Parts: sequence; structure tokens; C-alpha cells
Amino acid sequence: MDAQLPPIPPGVTLTSDEKIWAIFCHLSLLLGIGFLLPLVVWLAKRDDSPAVAAHAREALNFHLSLYIYGLISAVMIFVCIGYFLLMGLAIFGAVCAILAALQASKGRLFHYPLTIPIFR
Repeated sequence: MDAQLPPIPPGVTLTSDEKIWAIFCHLSLLLGIGFLLPLVVWLAKRDDSPAVAAHAREALNFHLSLYIYGLISAVMIFVCIGYFLLMGLAIFGAVCAILAALQASKGRLFHYPLTIPIFR
């Protein structure tokens, strides 16, 4: 699936302001604002900064994928496996968000695993 998503153009380096936007997009899940910040950043920066837009798109797709997986897990609470799935999903989301923010601080794009490419 990663081949279908447009990557950051080769040779593009992030400025310090762009790195901050990218880091906040990835950490927005932990900050409690979920997919809203990456959505706003993606809409605002997709024409101005392709690198920041790529980070915002990755974070947005991951957050929306987590919400979908969370809804499925919540339904599965009735068969008792949902509790474990929700806990695992929370840990998975936090770890991936931190790893993505670390990669963004180095100027690299992190491709989240198990992400549904909703926004391209």
C-alpha cells in the first residue's frame, strides 16, 4: 500500500517550522485532538509544503484507521475479546505516534503499519 501513497519528494528537507508541524500532526493523538489537527494541517499545507502535507496525510490516515479499528473492537466487547483489543490498540497507537514523531524530527516520513489509505 505504501507504493500508492505519494511520498515526500526526494531531496526535500524540512525547515524547523515544518518539522514542528509534522511532529504535532503525529502527536495529536496523544495530545487529545486526534484527527482534527492533521486534517487542518493537511488542508492548509497541501499546496504550500508537500513534505508537511505528506506527514499530515500519514497521521490523518492512521488516526482514522485507529478509530475504525476501535469501533470494531468496541463491538467485540460483547464477546469479551474487545477489551484486550482496545488495550492493544491504545498501546499500538501511542507507540506508533511516538515513533512517527521521532522520525519527523529527523526529517523522515514514517509509514504507519495497518493504515487504511483514505486520503491520498
